[in-house]
Order: sequence, then C-alpha cells, then structure tokens
Amino acid sequence: MSAEDRNGEPIAEEHYTLETDELHPEIEARAFRSGGFPYDDKMKTGAYEEQLRLLQIELCKVQDWQRQSGERIVMVFEGRDTAGKGGTIKRFMEHLNPRHAHVVALSKPTEAESGQWYFQRYVAHMPTAGDMALLDRSWYNRAGVERVMGFCTPEQTEQFFQEAPEFEHMLVRDGVRLFKFWLTIGREQQLRRFHRRKGDPLKRWKLSPIDYAAVGKWGEYTAAKIDMFARTHTEHAPWTVIKSNDKKRARLNCIRVMLNALDYAEKDRGAFGEIDARIVGTGVDEIE
Repeated sequence: MSAEDRNGEPIAEEHYTLETDELHPEIEARAFRSGGFPYDDKMKTGAYEEQLRLLQIELCKVQDWQRQSGERIVMVFEGRDTAGKGGTIKRFMEHLNPRHAHVVALSKPTEAESGQWYFQRYVAHMPTAGDMALLDRSWYNRAGVERVMGFCTPEQTEQFFQEAPEFEHMLVRDGVRLFKFWLTIGREQQLRRFHRRKGDPLKRWKLSPIDYAAVGKWGEYTAAKIDMFARTHTEHAPWTVIKSNDKKRARLNCIRVMLNALDYAEKDRGAFGEIDARIVGTGVDEIE
C-alpha cells in the first residue's frame, strides 16, 4: 500500500516510518490535507478561543442542568493515536466541576480483569445521577488495537461484536445519554504528529512500542475501523465521526454535537454556532 504525493507520484511505503529522525518532505507537504481533510489552513487561534469560550459556558449550563435533573452522560472518545482525543477531552473538562465529571483512561487489564466479563471494568466507571464520564478510549479497544495487534482471539472479537450493541442498548435503556465520537486523521498527518512527539522530550512518553508497530499497520487498522462501524453503529448508539487534522476545528465541533443533542436549561443555540458538515459525519458515512 502506498500513498501519492502532491505531484501524483507514489510515496514509497518505506518512508512511512518512525525509525528515521526526519519526516519525508513529501509526507510533510501533504499531511494537513491528508485523509480528505477539506481545509487548507488551520483555524485562527483568536477565532477558536472566542468560540471555545462560548461553548464552554454552555457546557457549564449542561452540568448545572445535570445536577438538577439527575441526567447521566457518557462520552466515548475513540480514534487512531494522535487524533486528538486527550486534547478534546481537556477542553470539555476545563471549566467543569471535577466532582461530577470524570475522565476514564484505563491501562491494560490486570490479571484479575482479564478473567472477568470484558465490559465489567468499564461498568464500574459509569456515572451516577447528575454526573458525566468521558472515556479516553473504551471497550472499543477490542475492536481496534487488541484485534489488529493480536491481543485477543478472533472468537473474542466476534463475541465483542455480539455484545457491544447489547451492552450499549442496556445503558441507553437505563437512561444514560451515550455519545460515541471517532476522531479520524489522515495517514500523513498522523505520522507528522508521531514524529513531533518523538522529537519533543515533554511528549515522548506518549510514544509506545505499539505506536511504532501501528505505523506499518495503517491498512489493518482501517479495515478494523470499517468493520467496527458496520457492526456497532446503531440507532440507539450511533457513531459521530469528526475529521481532526485540525485539532481546533475538531474540538469545537465535538462539543457542538454534544450540546446540540441535549435540551438543557437556558440553552443558547446562537452561542455555539452550526456543526461543520464538512468535517462531521457518521459511522455510516465511513462505511460508504
């Protein structure tokens, strides 16, 4: 599998690597527009900060409404490494009361957890009345990294696909407001971000041996992603897919999708603007 550079010539697969100190110049040149990203330039910081502030005011209203109504919100953030999950979650959480909004970022299962029902360790983190939980990766590890890297068997993967829609339906039936976000990133943009992490001593900890291996498994991860959408995008728990080559646009639109879906007190629709249909889609769009 190879990609084409801006002149239409193929970029050799050997250049898609973290083993070199420098990113191939043609990969650098096409990174921002990779994966079909529709914009030529990053969003301006001033406009971003102004819009973010208005959206975060609305998020505070959502939390006040939750505390009064007892609503429970669960947000699942998934996507390839470097897609911007952590940064998006940070902007959700920035001005919320952490007593009633918590981030769930679980490490690999312990020996005891490996012997439990697969979803069991996630159930323990579901929110009580009036609270919200934001999952930085989730039970969908089984449909992605575990499947591609061989950390689970084909039989375990199939069992997951049978159970995940049922598990999510149980949550929704019980009154949980469930949001599933997939942040999608172009291959060249992902590699550029990997290289920047590698060269930054403050971010190098984010790189793991799995990240190095994932660079060469782009096609396998793509196939797993499409299969995941086909089998877990449901009426009660649909996927929202957001193109995140520009992190600023992705963060704003992720918050907008969540706010748009809730009928909370003192909602000001004019404050948070329109969802950008150029970068926001659904799991069905990805399958097609």
